[in-house]
Amino acid sequence: MFFPLSFVDFKSYSLRLGILALPILITQFCQAALGVVDAIMAGQVSALDLAAVAVGSGIWLPLFLLATGILIATTPLIGEAIGQNQLDKVPHITQQSLWTAGVIGILGFIIVNLAPNVLALMGVPENIQPIATQYLHGVSFGFPAIAVYAVLRSYCEALGRPEPVTVISIIGLLADIPLNYIFIHGLFGMPEMGGAGCGVATAIVLWINVLLLAVYTSLTKRHQFASTRFFYAFASPNRAQIKKLLKLGIPIGVSIFFEASLFSLGALVISPLGELATASHQVALSVTSQLFMIPISVAMALTIMVSNRFGEKNLMALRQVQATGLIWTVLIAMACMIGVWLFRPQLAAAFTDNPVVRAQAMHLLIFALAYQLFDGWQVNVAGILRGMQDTTIPMWVTLFCYWIVALPLGIYLVRFTDLGAQGFWMALITGLFLSSILLTIRLRYQQKRLLARWG
Repeated sequence: MFFPLSFVDFKSYSLRLGILALPILITQFCQAALGVVDAIMAGQVSALDLAAVAVGSGIWLPLFLLATGILIATTPLIGEAIGQNQLDKVPHITQQSLWTAGVIGILGFIIVNLAPNVLALMGVPENIQPIATQYLHGVSFGFPAIAVYAVLRSYCEALGRPEPVTVISIIGLLADIPLNYIFIHGLFGMPEMGGAGCGVATAIVLWINVLLLAVYTSLTKRHQFASTRFFYAFASPNRAQIKKLLKLGIPIGVSIFFEASLFSLGALVISPLGELATASHQVALSVTSQLFMIPISVAMALTIMVSNRFGEKNLMALRQVQATGLIWTVLIAMACMIGVWLFRPQLAAAFTDNPVVRAQAMHLLIFALAYQLFDGWQVNVAGILRGMQDTTIPMWVTLFCYWIVALPLGIYLVRFTDLGAQGFWMALITGLFLSSILLTIRLRYQQKRLLARWG
């Protein structure tokens, strides 16, 4: 399936992959850690607050990932231009992505504010609904910042300079902790909001991040940025470029939405079992979400490397990059599985001191072991396909695997059998396993197609 890879090639591509993936990984950890910090600090208030934040996150995060998924199509578009040695196209691509981000940010703000209306329809217990609603209203103000930040981040990473994004993400994470504390406990004249205060704090952090990154990209004198300035002679919206972005980006965003919503909706599906079951699910999900940042960071780095080779029309190098990335995918998954198994008690204890929640979370983490390989494999194959600008078929694959197979199966196992919360995790494993197989088949097909086209 993959081009023969010598040790020298593997070492060379691994080094480049690591240079790109490491700062992206730190950035991803910081972004995911915002949710983890929310879970930890809300859990210290009460299991009810933790459950409400889990439900609010179950609605907010898929929408957040849908928006950013659409806009990260900026990365392969810039990557292709760089591979073709056409740096003059980079400012125009970035400007049109920013126009698109403005519209998406406003739509996201409106949708998140309307989202609490569906809580009752989803069967969320009445005692959870008020806190979840307040959380969603607070976090909605960060949606425009998310959209613009996604474009600026894609611009930096596609230029091979992910470091400023990493530094700013660390700053945002450090700011989130005191801001959470202020709004949870009502310090400095702020209202005491409990777990719902995490939403306001998160929105403020998102605006801090985008403002810092905008200032950096405007003022830095690094060569990569200086030769691709996008804020000079800002072009009006260009229908053709925006259409190209959306044609590539909407399938990416929808694919990520299908997968993320499968995970996030787990809190809603499990919520009728009570606040303890919901809280334990959120603890296990928070742990695995952090682990997922490793393969998705590799996948994002692979998208950049593959898009460059795709622009060059260098099939040999493209397949060598693919092989290198997937070898590391397997090694990383095995390491994560061993780590979770060895440190389950400590991981659960980091989120809650409730003995019932802790015990249930440790049990759910056993199921999380089973899908590490499948999850890592499918996200990296999807990243490779994204770099080859193949996004539509992967979108339909994820729709089938996650919403047609896994989600209905999870609802059935949770609500109509005695399996409880673990039934949903069994469904997750099923969907990820199926997705990894189908996406691999798609990658094989694309390799044959490019071989016929490029020779």
